[in-house]
Amino acid sequence: MIEIKVPELAESISEGTIAQWLKNVGDNVKKGDNIVELETDKVNIEISADYDGIIQEVLREEGDTVEVGDVIAVLKENGEAGGEAAQATESKEEAKQPAVEPIGTAQEKQPQETQPTEERKETDRPLASPAARKLARELGIDLSKVEARDPLGRVRPEDVKAASEKASQPEQKAPKAPEKKPTSAPKTADVPGKPVERVKLSRRRQTIAKRLVEVQQTAAMLTTFNEVDMTAINDIRKRRKDAFLQQNDVKLGYMSFFTKAVVGALKQFPLLNAEIQGDEVLLKKFYDIGIAVGAEEGLVVPVVRDADKLSFAGIEKEILSLGKKARDNKLTLSELQGGTFTITNGGIFGSLMSTPILNAPQVGILGMHGIKLRPVAIDAERMENRPMMYIALSYDHRIVDGREAVSFLAKVKEMLEDPESLLLQG
Repeated sequence: MIEIKVPELAESISEGTIAQWLKNVGDNVKKGDNIVELETDKVNIEISADYDGIIQEVLREEGDTVEVGDVIAVLKENGEAGGEAAQATESKEEAKQPAVEPIGTAQEKQPQETQPTEERKETDRPLASPAARKLARELGIDLSKVEARDPLGRVRPEDVKAASEKASQPEQKAPKAPEKKPTSAPKTADVPGKPVERVKLSRRRQTIAKRLVEVQQTAAMLTTFNEVDMTAINDIRKRRKDAFLQQNDVKLGYMSFFTKAVVGALKQFPLLNAEIQGDEVLLKKFYDIGIAVGAEEGLVVPVVRDADKLSFAGIEKEILSLGKKARDNKLTLSELQGGTFTITNGGIFGSLMSTPILNAPQVGILGMHGIKLRPVAIDAERMENRPMMYIALSYDHRIVDGREAVSFLAKVKEMLEDPESLLLQG
């Protein structure tokens, strides 16, 4: 017998929540097959089998919190599905079912006992995104009964929501809704007779909330603002976008300009690329820039490594790749750790101005916002409508003085309004 344990996750992560079992008791697995999906504070991780065999026993259920090193299942090595080992496992499982159910999927297994193994696998795991699976668990929806609008048959969160709404219309008694708890014994005063719904925060959302509060309680955070005339950048993008796309197979966006400008300003104001460790300041001599991305599971900040060494095309490709991984919930822990400074773009959601919160332990974050045509004084006699963007720098006043912060932001503005200067960075 082989124990399946929670592996080492990352230096800062010691526990997670079992999001979904990908294999059931009695299933045959090959070395490298994913067995269980684990939700951590930052990303979802799939734990794979190190040996061939049969899942003999599942020790922890979906929703359970597990720590690194915990045994969560038992694998019978070198078994073959359909052979004597599989039959013995199935007989043992049938004998145990009336007394105790080893995992939370017993309702799915009972009607499938007479089906072949391969057929049961397809029924147990329909094609669906991780976000859709999580929502289905919260709403008590059977994914196998959800109609997918995706041409490839992949179930998405909107399909699960539609199935939930459809199920609740005829009558109120849904067969499976363990996570949708009624308002019995609330801790806050609910309005009598008004419909409410209680939804448990995901582990990642709880962690985001905790860290944001910690930052505001521990850092002396201030924000300074400026505005950028985007005329020159828009002109370059208009003139060069087709050639850039043809040559590099990626579009020339705004993020490469801002990343280059931030790196240039950080080189002149190194305290904004630092970190406080006890009574010391750690000055970082490299430039790993975090790019905040809004994903379905919550805000994540993948890191563009050595941004100072990348070309405009290299930065755009890296951001495009990381953004896609974030939306598909495929980011690895290494892609989320170790950033030295962060850029966040609220403008894509329509924000005109905001005060971004620091991404601890970093001491600086730049906020981009929407581009709006505004009248600008060209000189004492002329006014022109120019594409303007407000930018914001939140910084930790414990090591960054106001003069340095304002000068940093002014330098970013200067380089963005003279984008050719970004090509001359040393």
